[in-house]
Amino acid sequence: MYDTITLYCLVVRITVRRNAIETVSLARRIVDLAEDKQAHDIALLDIHTQSTIADFFVICSGDNDRQLRAIADHIDSQVQKQYGLNPRIEGSSDSGWIVIDYADVVVHVFSNAQRDYYRLDRLWSKVPPVVVVQ
Repeated sequence: MYDTITLYCLVVRITVRRNAIETVSLARRIVDLAEDKQAHDIALLDIHTQSTIADFFVICSGDNDRQLRAIADHIDSQVQKQYGLNPRIEGSSDSGWIVIDYADVVVHVFSNAQRDYYRLDRLWSKVPPVVVVQ
């Protein structure tokens, strides 16, 4: 049967799915915000059928440390202003990978080298991309 943690996760996921329209709106807005700062190879992946950690991944790349920080800062400030959300942010521009966690939407801002190394796009290749911006 189910253990307590699994049941809790299922209840949380059912509750969150009620807000699916807002989640899709947030994910699409984040794609737009990444484009504002010239992020490239932007992918919006709907992972809700494959994972309990989030509904969407936004994966994008920047060309240098300064651009990575600009992308992450722009997304953070605009989402906070428009949606009132304060994410958990991990990583740094000099590491080449910044993760911005909005619970239902997780944003990965990569340097080109780190994106090639970790290949999250290939790891999640079974989920159909919702949006791909070259």
